[in-house]
Amino acid sequence: MVTQGGNALKYTRVLLLAKYGRLGASTRLRTLQYLPDLQAAEVVVQSLLSDAALSARYRRGFYSVATVLNAYFRRTVALLGRRKFDLLWIEKESLPWWPLWLERLLLRGVPYVLDYDDADFHYYDLHRWAWVRRIFSRRLDGLMADAALVLAGNGYLAQRACDAGARWVEVVPTVIDLARYPLGGDFSLSQYTEPPRIVWIGSPCTAHYLDALRAPLARLADHTQFVLRVIGVETFEMAGVQIEVIRWDEDTEVQNIRECDIGVMPLLKAPFEMGKCGYKLIQYMGCGLPVVASNVGANVEIVRDGVTGFLVSTPDDWFDALKKLLINRDLRLQMGADGRKRVEEKYCLQRTGPQLADLLVKAAQSSSR
Repeated sequence: MVTQGGNALKYTRVLLLAKYGRLGASTRLRTLQYLPDLQAAEVVVQSLLSDAALSARYRRGFYSVATVLNAYFRRTVALLGRRKFDLLWIEKESLPWWPLWLERLLLRGVPYVLDYDDADFHYYDLHRWAWVRRIFSRRLDGLMADAALVLAGNGYLAQRACDAGARWVEVVPTVIDLARYPLGGDFSLSQYTEPPRIVWIGSPCTAHYLDALRAPLARLADHTQFVLRVIGVETFEMAGVQIEVIRWDEDTEVQNIRECDIGVMPLLKAPFEMGKCGYKLIQYMGCGLPVVASNVGANVEIVRDGVTGFLVSTPDDWFDALKKLLINRDLRLQMGADGRKRVEEKYCLQRTGPQLADLLVKAAQSSSR
């Protein structure tokens, strides 16, 4: 680090309690990609769930009992050794579904930072079972109230932390590393494929959001040629639409997006979706693609409607916005260039890396606990 915060980091020992390994997008983007900016500190990473466990969950739809027990055992051991560290950096919560009093006990004595890029509190307070809502609805609020710092990926998450009584809340968006999204070489903000490609990137757990596009894309296919590229699932079908499925790989995801012409992010208008941080939009914009996104949550903060893309609410909106972009290459180029500029100004690691390092230093020095 070249900042004052970097010098202070030399004396900072951080235990990063991540939820996943690199396969988990939230862990990879909210914490692990910052480690090069924190080289001056001693950062020990302890993941609750391994890449193998997450891959098995994607295949089977659930975690095995043995996997869960092993995960909680290793996490508990890590927490029992917490006093060797100056700061705990926690992705969401250290012990999901445990009683709040017990987690507080295992966090006692060391300041901790909570990081949220999803509205995980709604897993509890909006749960279908009344007993879960009764026992756990304020669980994450209690953790946030005790935290030295809460890092929130968007304003909705930050507001929840403030309402919970968190003493210090900062909004740090989920960002890309510009080094992985270069504009040099043959890349000129759009590949202009024929037929044009519309791209969506996600995981098997989020592919259901594409259901919102079934009707407008089928209608659009009757008017103009295009391909829908779906990245991150094994199989996907959409009646009347030409589909191209690509398995996600960290080494190829950027190129697979860059080969496309328009990026989409459909979402439901519901409480949990308000906590989404719009990372795929930032990926698209980083690749110089115009975007079309549901007018929900952080999407509204990221997309400049009519400048970097379009915010839409209805099937007709989706149809009109995508048709406009598909038939107008100059508009795609201009919006893509404006989107890339916005990412460079606000949504990149080069901007947030020094900021996060400084925040962690100050949190570690906190005497609040």
